[in-house]
Amino acid sequence: MATAVIIKNQTIRLQALLGKGTGNHGVVITHPHPLYGGNMVNPVVVRTASAFAQQGFTTLRFNFRGTGGSSGMYDNGHGEQTDVIAALEFLKDQGCDPLYLAGYSFGSRVNASVMAGGYDIFDHIMISPPVAFMSFDDIAALPSTGLVITGQNDEIAPPGRIQAHLDRWGITPRVEVIPGCDHFYAGHLDSLHQSLSHYFS
Repeated sequence: MATAVIIKNQTIRLQALLGKGTGNHGVVITHPHPLYGGNMVNPVVVRTASAFAQQGFTTLRFNFRGTGGSSGMYDNGHGEQTDVIAALEFLKDQGCDPLYLAGYSFGSRVNASVMAGGYDIFDHIMISPPVAFMSFDDIAALPSTGLVITGQNDEIAPPGRIQAHLDRWGITPRVEVIPGCDHFYAGHLDSLHQSLSHYFS
């Protein structure tokens, strides 16, 4: 059962849900684009948190600034990077180590900027990074990226374009392409869950 918590990021207060795990591993999970209805109760985000929780992780999902009960305003992915860092620091204060970072769609783009900025993460997981909707050209490298998941029919995160970026970054994470799945994972949440579970097995 997740508990409602508030994460402080300078003057911003972020609405969040914390699920305490059985071990020390912790993960921050970020949500899709807030201007298109994305928030921390998005089904993909919830299912991702569930998959991590089953592995004993402490999970933290939150609403970016200006979303749901979080204060502030949407900042085009810039201030949102500091929201992610505040969430990671919150988990550190909970005693979580190592730290994982997982993001879906817009969330994965924000996470990529945090990673490229040098924040040290044990493992980085991208779910449908929106390479056909948002530019990733400013990302020079994404170390510690262990898993990328997308759908075979995802027009926002096409497998071929994702692979081109992975090649450019010089990384070889595990890549899971879910057959028949589009960007929204309708009817494919079980497959998403299985992809995450298999990664830890």
